[in-house]
Amino acid sequence: MRDISRRSALGAGIGAAAALGIAGCGTGDRGGSAARAAKGPDGGAAGGGPSAAEEDRARLIGDGSTADTGKQPNQPPAPVPLEPGQAPPQFVVFSWDGAGEVGNGLFPRFLKLAREHDAAMTFFLSGLYLLPESEKARYRPPNNRTGASDIGYLKDENIRKTLKYVREAWLGGHEIGTHFNGHFCGGSGSVANWTSADWENEIEQAVSFVTEWRTNTGWQDLPPLPFDYRKELIGARTPCLLGQERLLPAARELGWRYDSSSPGGRQVWPVKRAGLWDLPLQALPFPGHSFEVLSMDYNILANQSRNSTKAPPSNYPRWREQATGTYVQGFRRAYESNRAPLFIGNHFEEWNGGIYMDAVENALGEMAGKKDVRLVSFRQFCDWLDAQDPKVLAKLRTLDVGQGPSGGWNTFFKAA
Repeated sequence: MRDISRRSALGAGIGAAAALGIAGCGTGDRGGSAARAAKGPDGGAAGGGPSAAEEDRARLIGDGSTADTGKQPNQPPAPVPLEPGQAPPQFVVFSWDGAGEVGNGLFPRFLKLAREHDAAMTFFLSGLYLLPESEKARYRPPNNRTGASDIGYLKDENIRKTLKYVREAWLGGHEIGTHFNGHFCGGSGSVANWTSADWENEIEQAVSFVTEWRTNTGWQDLPPLPFDYRKELIGARTPCLLGQERLLPAARELGWRYDSSSPGGRQVWPVKRAGLWDLPLQALPFPGHSFEVLSMDYNILANQSRNSTKAPPSNYPRWREQATGTYVQGFRRAYESNRAPLFIGNHFEEWNGGIYMDAVENALGEMAGKKDVRLVSFRQFCDWLDAQDPKVLAKLRTLDVGQGPSGGWNTFFKAA
């Protein structure tokens, strides 16, 4: 394939995948016979959360689906401005589109991995993953029929597991964003055609499915999600990386702080668009090729197996190594030069034998523990950005991809 760092969103990558209805999403219907049996670990609480007594004092919100339990636990120290001559940290954000426990055990797998490496992540929860299919008439997607969804609905048992792991994720210090609801990428109802009013409608519904799961399911035997979602929600990634331009005004009105929907970004320090930090997926080196690939599992797949999610297994070892190398080479390029943040997007999917999940685990292990490396959520990265002198950030933005500071960081920042 040719260069897909741009075309992955507009052509052979995201574009072709959008035609299949699977780029940036799950692989279709999650309910009924299509849902897979749950397997893998079913880990307990991440630790650091409220005690039973504290939960008793929590302020329940609405129907009790969520609760204000106070400050989120397991957060890093408050960020401070860079000191003169100090190298900026190397930030890495691993994020997950959909973020439901679809029955393959991947949600708890990566919560466990994060604990092992003291990492925070961002989980872009699809609101429909907390809505039973029997209640799908509650969803009225813009420009689509009532109850429609291009990613289907979860089985009830998987909704319960999703609630468990979303709760565990937040208590473990991770961020809960949104991937909206029905994931419409094609046709007249595509999110690419939505107005800002349509996005406001979709966001309100996504929030309602998270904050009213108890009403929609009738379940009273599960604890509430331990956060106020209207305060927690500060950013998103759109389906198939489409529709950002008209999403941004709606997001700004809601007080969001960032958006991660822009395709084809580069490994440079970010800017704001429409008042929000624009934190795009990025073009990374693609081992064995002269072109670069977008920093998302599906876009690597699109180049390796031409959108097929079940290619011949004989390819898996080579592709796993190539996917791992994509992330690691992108990390090293930034770490050894401009220290631009690295943003990686993923899905809880076992495409091509699960090699992309293995690549994430292998790459994260390569990055963790190195000097100045911080594995953070988008929220935590925004906190750091907002704590910096704007002149320092502007100076950082003068460094191009792979360009280190001439004369070292001390000399570089003197001019700022």
